[in-house]
Amino acid sequence: MKTIQIAIDGPASSGKSTVAKIIAKDFGFTYLDTGAMYRAATYMALKNQLGVEEVEALLALLDQHPISFGRSETGDQLVFVGDVDITHPIRENEVTNHVSAIAAIPEVREKLVSLQQEIAQQGGIVMDGRDIGTVVLPQAELKIFLVASVDERAERRYKENIAKGIETDLETLKKEIAARDYKDSHRETSPLKQAEDAVYLDT
Repeated sequence: MKTIQIAIDGPASSGKSTVAKIIAKDFGFTYLDTGAMYRAATYMALKNQLGVEEVEALLALLDQHPISFGRSETGDQLVFVGDVDITHPIRENEVTNHVSAIAAIPEVREKLVSLQQEIAQQGGIVMDGRDIGTVVLPQAELKIFLVASVDERAERRYKENIAKGIETDLETLKKEIAARDYKDSHRETSPLKQAEDAVYLDT
């Protein structure tokens, strides 16, 4: 039996997770936030003071402390490395500001993409990220590419951070999001770009 795959891509704070969660809930599919996986890898690198050049050490850490997901009592996604819940720490500004560099490491992407594809074979799935429609699930039945202005996305992230109790500055967020856009779309491995057969939506 063929599993249904829905790929949602776009830059930071373009509404990917919001749309993905709604679709997954309505259809009873699994929702996978691939960005959380790269944040988890970044968290591990920072926690262990590993630079982007220390690839083998980071890969070994990810083998020793596998990334996995769970659900809270309210149905929210939980993220673990090994048996440690890192759902909230991976949303801190330090992780956000370093995740593009870690996500650009080819070996890290290869490892996590393989895991993402493995999860996608287990049943209907809605996956969001930067390269889902182009690399992870190129045969997905539906591909969506979401965009929004830097100002709009910074405002969203600002409100999200305030709600989570994360101290933040709107102007700083605008600069960080613009910088992350550039890094994500210009990296050599799996850059952020719209799949040719994706539906384009300005949120």
